[in-house]
Amino acid sequence: MATTIPNGNFISSPAAHTSRSRQRAQTSVYRPRKLSQEAGRGIEILAHAIEYLADQFSLECMNAGVKGNCVAQPEMVAIELMMELNRQIYFSCPEVPPLSERLRNKFRGIFGAHAS
Repeated sequence: MATTIPNGNFISSPAAHTSRSRQRAQTSVYRPRKLSQEAGRGIEILAHAIEYLADQFSLECMNAGVKGNCVAQPEMVAIELMMELNRQIYFSCPEVPPLSERLRNKFRGIFGAHAS
């Protein structure tokens, strides 16, 4: 995976873009997840850290754009690692079944009890 920065250079990153969580996200239908309080807090903390590093990265690249080359490989690696961890936390939480499935189960429970 490569990332383009404002001055047109590419930064190659060793991030696991073929990871299971990313493959799962691309191949499965989006389903919301039921996040625990701990998972939600972890995702929130990671999101703030990712945003902070991304801001620092963009500022460094804007300043380097005037001087020449922008090399911020450690920041990109850190951002992508935190993004991967964020996905792992999210995908570890159980999926919320779609409304149709919840209704079907509810009606099975109601009508199944009367049928016996």
